[in-house]
Amino acid sequence: MLVLLPPSEGKAAGGSGAPLKPEALSLPGLAPARAAVLEELVELCAADELKAREVLGLSEGLRGEVAKNAELRTAGARPAGEIYTGVLYDALGLADLPAAARASAEEALLVFSGLWGAVRVTDAIPSYRCSMGVKLPGLGALGAYWRGPMAEVMPEAAGDGLVLDLRSAAYGAAWKPKGEVAGRTATVRVLHAQIVDGVEKRSVVSHFNKATKGRLVRDLLLAGAAPASPAELVTALRDLGYVVEAEAPAKAAKAWSLDVVVTQIHH
Repeated sequence: MLVLLPPSEGKAAGGSGAPLKPEALSLPGLAPARAAVLEELVELCAADELKAREVLGLSEGLRGEVAKNAELRTAGARPAGEIYTGVLYDALGLADLPAAARASAEEALLVFSGLWGAVRVTDAIPSYRCSMGVKLPGLGALGAYWRGPMAEVMPEAAGDGLVLDLRSAAYGAAWKPKGEVAGRTATVRVLHAQIVDGVEKRSVVSHFNKATKGRLVRDLLLAGAAPASPAELVTALRDLGYVVEAEAPAKAAKAWSLDVVVTQIHH
């Protein structure tokens, strides 16, 4: 099973560890593209704070993120699983997973990134600010920029098992499974169901959507679940107590869409 995750906007400080070693990152086929994004981002942030803030969509209060980006090559690096914070990662709770579940997470989880393309949670990276929605002056929109490099490396990274895609739309733009890989891919939407005037209403709640996805992955890891297909994933989630609605797609080379329906919002 390969689990595709979005990163988090907020990130932990890089700390005092050794600086980035680009050659040590997973998916080495992405190295040239990573180098190009890193070079432009560092140069942009080192040269013109105001322009960098405009490009990155940062407010005055986040100007420190620009200075942080300017020092990416020398800043301390930590495992990506420690750098990414926020609702989904809080719910996933990598730090306190038992050893077996942690080992499964290190093998299964792949975090998409505007700067790195994608990294595993064990990859040591510095804290940074560069979302997939950014349009760099030289390279253009990062979602489009990454499509070529991702198309080269992701089919092999996906292996021959289930691909559980929990990315947001912006990060999904960087790679869309095709053909045979798409047929064993499942995307998940979290719906909050409540009764209003005697009628069930369903809505997507951003915060809870992220939290539920984090808990869902955590529960699969703790259970030692290893679904090999979308159909097996539906069974595994239902066995874990989730309410899942899903139908097999009409065409074989289409991803499955799963709705996880919840009635209570937990933070």
